[in-house]
Amino acid sequence: MPLSWNEIRSRSLAFSKEWAHEEREHAEAKTFWDEFFKVFGLTRRHVASFEEPVKNIRGHYGFIDLFWKGVLLAEHKSRGENLDKAHSQAMQYVQDLVNEGRGEEVPRYVLVSDFARMALHDLEAETPAEQSFVFELPELHRHVNRLGFIPGYKQHKLEPEDPVNIKAVRIMGDLHDALETGGYSGHELERLLVRILFCLFAEDTGIFERDAFTLYLENHTREDGSDLGPQLARLFDVLNRAPEQRQKNLLEELASLPYVNGELYAEPLSFAEFNRDMRNRLLACTKFDWSRISPAVFGALFQAVMEPKERRQIGAHYTSERDILKVIGPLFLDELKTELAKAGNDSRRLKALHEQLARMRLVDPACGCGNFLVISYRELRLLESEIVRRLHKKPDTQRRLDVNTLIRVDVDQFHGIEIEEWPARIAEVAMWLMDHQMNQRVSEDFGEYFVRLPLRKSPHIRLGNALRIDWNEVLPATECTHVLGNPPFVGKQFRSQSQVEDMRLVWGDENGGQVVDYVGCWYLKAADYMKGTRIRAAFVSTNSISQGEQCAALWKELRRRGEPVILFAHRTFPWESEARGKAHVHVVVIGFSPVNANNKRIFDYEHGTREPSVARASNINAYLVDGPNVLIESRTAPLSAVPPIVFGSMPNDGGHLLLDPEQRKELLRRCPEAKRFIKRFVGSQEFINKLERWCLWLVDASPDELRRMKPVMERVEGVKSHREASRRGTTRELAATPTLFGEIRQPKFRYLLVPSVSSEHRRYIPIGFNPPSVIASNLTLVVPKAGLLHFGVLSSTMHMAWVRHVAGRLKSDFRYSAKLVYNNFPWPQDVSDARREAVEETAQGVLDARAAHPDATLADLYDPLAMPADLAKAHARLDRAVDRCYRSQPFANERKRIEYLFNLYQQLSAPLLPAPNRRRRKATD
Repeated sequence: MPLSWNEIRSRSLAFSKEWAHEEREHAEAKTFWDEFFKVFGLTRRHVASFEEPVKNIRGHYGFIDLFWKGVLLAEHKSRGENLDKAHSQAMQYVQDLVNEGRGEEVPRYVLVSDFARMALHDLEAETPAEQSFVFELPELHRHVNRLGFIPGYKQHKLEPEDPVNIKAVRIMGDLHDALETGGYSGHELERLLVRILFCLFAEDTGIFERDAFTLYLENHTREDGSDLGPQLARLFDVLNRAPEQRQKNLLEELASLPYVNGELYAEPLSFAEFNRDMRNRLLACTKFDWSRISPAVFGALFQAVMEPKERRQIGAHYTSERDILKVIGPLFLDELKTELAKAGNDSRRLKALHEQLARMRLVDPACGCGNFLVISYRELRLLESEIVRRLHKKPDTQRRLDVNTLIRVDVDQFHGIEIEEWPARIAEVAMWLMDHQMNQRVSEDFGEYFVRLPLRKSPHIRLGNALRIDWNEVLPATECTHVLGNPPFVGKQFRSQSQVEDMRLVWGDENGGQVVDYVGCWYLKAADYMKGTRIRAAFVSTNSISQGEQCAALWKELRRRGEPVILFAHRTFPWESEARGKAHVHVVVIGFSPVNANNKRIFDYEHGTREPSVARASNINAYLVDGPNVLIESRTAPLSAVPPIVFGSMPNDGGHLLLDPEQRKELLRRCPEAKRFIKRFVGSQEFINKLERWCLWLVDASPDELRRMKPVMERVEGVKSHREASRRGTTRELAATPTLFGEIRQPKFRYLLVPSVSSEHRRYIPIGFNPPSVIASNLTLVVPKAGLLHFGVLSSTMHMAWVRHVAGRLKSDFRYSAKLVYNNFPWPQDVSDARREAVEETAQGVLDARAAHPDATLADLYDPLAMPADLAKAHARLDRAVDRCYRSQPFANERKRIEYLFNLYQQLSAPLLPAPNRRRRKATD
């Protein structure tokens, strides 16, 4: 059992006093952390390890001070050392874990300490205020609740309206584990648990007589559990038979049970062999109040039960109701609520609205455990109840009502496709449970008991691969009103062979299928399905499909298939369906239809806000911007009159031309004359983090000089061997010039360097000037002829707005692209000399502010939490100067900036584009 909070606080106070005067990191840090875990009742070695090795981008190993996979990474320093640097080091380890392919081990929390202070960083915080918290060690007892994730108290919260708690998971998990250990597993175990849960729910919600299931188990099964399996099978058989088909001599407890039907109990199962302990675990399940289960999280609950690895994370492994409502609200619910408000007590309008509800047919083509269908069904039933209440509001009328004829919304209006059997069956049962809860509400409202037993109607959940079946077989498009859901995301590097084949079948010969996430297939299938109808659809998707090369590839194909109109969009926000310990998934919600409509809306989440601002839009383009329907595709030259941008130089050397500081030192010891050929070498990481790296730059070395430098020639020989062994013909050809980089694009004068990858958390991408003696790698981009004006614009909030919407992503970091981002960026036009000079002056101010912190790395300077005030002020002045180059009126927010840029892009690119294929638009709704 976890310790109580009072006990934890008491232990934390004693811990603080014991460690009040320790200073030496290496001497006592490990003991410090061992004792720290004891504060929470944990043995450190059971959950976390010291000195966890992780490989960095240079191929060298670093060692994490303390590492708890998926939960916590801790870095310890001696008293008084800079905790910000410890944090930066920890975040570098996080990035190294990702780069090493250990993304599933990335922790949610980073904790750094110098004995005197502790700084906790939540990598999945919902708001900036929750991201970091620093406190003195003597204050640990006051803030220990922030560390509640250590003993397991702090989980992603279940919604208040979904009162399923951890106890429910644990007791069902215990039963599952006992049965599986006994050899009862797989499909039959899944079916058995679903049936048991329905019985538990039924006896606590009035479907069965109170405690009917419990009393049957207690009174008619042996204490040693030896006959429990056959007795359960007997009970299930009764539930599957109509009263007139049952045997006459049944026990009274069985004869009184209702006929359930719905095929829930139809399939014969082999007997589960129980023992005393297993029977006790089942009886323990009956002691919980299962009426508290919300069908909205029913699927997540049982997925956690079936997957022990996920059971610990039950607070996180489901789609929150709040996020589901972000989909169904603008898709249909908001409009229905508005119609209800307008109808008032007008019986004619109320009946028309009721008829509309009864005609609705919804399909989720990746329904999983049915969360979207369950919440949608509940909301329609709530609307229907209010309609019926208004139509029959007189008390004397209520007593004469036949509720069965009044309630017309039913589970058979809901359809789903699911590739796995277990969640498909869960979805069916979850819909029945929600139906019963809604029927209970009706019974309370109208004073008449209303229950739909036997289950004559069922939700239509089709077991199969949604990308390989015709959705019309599940629900004809002519009958469908709405498509919705949360299809699997899956980036191209993570696709299984089966998923690759799925994409080939959906995309055909189109190349877009090679770059677009797996979720894009559902958009194409939906577009084909909806063609010629008035269906509205909405999907949750990774935000990558509205950015970078994916956006143009997907919507170019959608245009070919009919170009659906985007009706609403939730721009990027964190999706609360990922298990704790995994990286947050950032998503968008896109609602679309073949038919245009008014009242388009964009929901925006600025500055990490949980609740969005809502803006009306005249048109929503593929980048989820109120702007023209342009697609940003790769461009080989800049759209505006600015210097070209190119990649840095690529070694293609097998590492033989590159040197770390120790290798450089050793080479110079053996060959001092090589000094003038050793140059600083910078990629994105080296530039941002001020890491030392070198290269052999032999462009100007004469043959005679090369022959005299034997240690250098040894490395050149390594380059030659590496290239000759390559499978690529072009690389083998480079073996003829082993002294040179494979691709050389090094400028001869000062150049501007742009990192190809930069953290999404930074307000600005750190860029800067380098002398020609510093060799830029192919992991950077360089602008050889750039001046202060170009540095200023590229370092501005205006440019960053473009980056955030157009750039691709590596994980969640910005991946800056020459052809997509830089070459398409709409630079300010016809800038006056005065405004140009203002940008140059303020750009120099940014460089001067950086120079005032010579010991800081660019990672330090552009850390959103640690950015120096003088640098922040310099950037603010630069932003104002750049804004005035576009227009005199300031931009209120990023949305206004990006809308302006898209319109400017359309103006600048219009002469370069082919004439549009004008088609007659359908009338608006």
